[in-house]
Amino acid sequence: MTESTINALVSPEGSLEILSNFEVNRLKDRSEGGLYRLFRQCALAVLNTGVETDDCKTLMEAHADFDVRLVPQPRGLKLELVNAPAHAFVDGQMLRAIREHLFSVLRDIIYSYSIPQSAVGLRRDDPEGITNLIFHILRNARVLQAGRHPDLVVCWGGHSINEREYQYSKEVGHQLGLRGLSICTGCGPGAMKGPMKGATIGHAKQRVKNGRYIGLTEPGIIGAEAPNPIVNELVIMPDIEKRLEAFVRTGHGVIVFPGGVGTAEEILYLLGILLHPDNADLPFPKE
Repeated sequence: MTESTINALVSPEGSLEILSNFEVNRLKDRSEGGLYRLFRQCALAVLNTGVETDDCKTLMEAHADFDVRLVPQPRGLKLELVNAPAHAFVDGQMLRAIREHLFSVLRDIIYSYSIPQSAVGLRRDDPEGITNLIFHILRNARVLQAGRHPDLVVCWGGHSINEREYQYSKEVGHQLGLRGLSICTGCGPGAMKGPMKGATIGHAKQRVKNGRYIGLTEPGIIGAEAPNPIVNELVIMPDIEKRLEAFVRTGHGVIVFPGGVGTAEEILYLLGILLHPDNADLPFPKE
């Protein structure tokens, strides 16, 4: 491996619950039923925030000697990183945004996997239970905020769009930012980054201090679509299906940019909702 690496002990940044011994042991467990492999993969992806790659396998192989260890503290814990990518640090200190994301990963993995599969109202084989689980995960991550004006626009689209499409997505984001609206995307590059980048300029012009750039992802794709540098709230959903529903439950509007198969699935999912008889009276545009 030729890329420089750093060993570091990292303190929490952002929200993190005190972990029980059981939770710590699950995170350390390297067996099939443990959470170590999942946590390591997501942590490595976060440490590569801003690095545009679409190959999770290549990323993992390039950092095969990377390790993350939990160091329990009297009030919480710290993370010991071994052979972490040096671009996640400045003057030996981890970038604050990456530190926040790292502990967001820990927060969401612990929360999602600490809820019993058979818990009342949270069963994974029941549609209402799945929706309730998604609500709990989003609330725990503080994505859902009581009393806040509905200002969140979900932007869907591909990670490998061309330059013209990217500039268009950025201009749309700029217009949204000028109107005080926040952005929620899949947190990666391309059409997921453009609207956020444009919105930051719009927010700056309007002196918006609390703009939100939410990235919703899941363990299966975070390595291929590492968070872009603008994301200031990262949420790891358990799987891609729950991530898809989380977009709809979170946003107050949806904009679709050019994309591939994943974007087509998102469009069909939304059409399925709009065409359901129970939603006939919802004020969504049909044209």
